[in-house]
Amino acid sequence: MSLKTADLSDAHEDAVAIAEPVFADFGGKLMFHGKIQTLKIFEDNTLVRKMVSQPGAGQVLVVDGGGSMRCALLGGNLSTLAAQNGWSGIVIYGCIRDSEEIGAEPLGVKALGTHPKKTPKNGVGEENLTVRFADVTFVPGQYIYGDEDGLLVSAESLHD
Repeated sequence: MSLKTADLSDAHEDAVAIAEPVFADFGGKLMFHGKIQTLKIFEDNTLVRKMVSQPGAGQVLVVDGGGSMRCALLGGNLSTLAAQNGWSGIVIYGCIRDSEEIGAEPLGVKALGTHPKKTPKNGVGEENLTVRFADVTFVPGQYIYGDEDGLLVSAESLHD
């Protein structure tokens, strides 16, 4: 079975939510999927480090960064940690930095753009809650599929 978002959308059009096309691809893997884990943060990536330091087990970290374009929530070091710990992908509703390093990792990464500035480290944010952006609701434990055509979310797994 193909895991291309266009094919999944056609086959399951009533069972998927499709994100608005606001994201660019930055990771070394264009196609990725997995169970959703979420963070809600704003201009502080302390919790991103905490999450990607844990075993990812093929999951996708969805980070609601409030759409901030003032600093980067993911950089090269954290993308390396995520890949080493088995995360399938990371979706950032915000910016990343070290895009060349991120592009070298076997990890799907989608974000709004790039920014060279790092974040302060205040440890502020929330984990494992329902978040909404790009006209999609992301629920921990549901499934996300990403590729060069976009992102879609399903309550059920669309693959074996």
